[in-house]
Amino acid sequence: QVQLVESGGGWVQSGGSLRLSCVASGNFNKTYSMSWHREAPGKLRELVAIITMMGATDYGVSVKDRFTISGDLEKNTSDLQMNNLKPEDTAVYYCKIQGLYGGAYWGQGTQVTVSS
Repeated sequence: QVQLVESGGGWVQSGGSLRLSCVASGNFNKTYSMSWHREAPGKLRELVAIITMMGATDYGVSVKDRFTISGDLEKNTSDLQMNNLKPEDTAVYYCKIQGLYGGAYWGQGTQVTVSS
């Protein structure tokens, strides 16, 4: 059983910052990547940022240069620093862990609301 817990969501005014954290626990094989995704009302879930076991990172186009992902994949933790937040960043943010030998798990999500 693998459990992911996200924290750090909340409400912020446009231009503000939030930091999300994700911790995965349980019986899990070697981690290949950890990633953050978001789902806004009426929209499909989209990739926000990903970090791999090699330390490579990638970002969705809309968050590049504003968000920064970090992580310790040996400890199965990841943070997402979100700066210069915009109302269109409002969504439920989910953490995901991907195993090197298969298996993927999602967190329960944390709400981020950005007011204009």
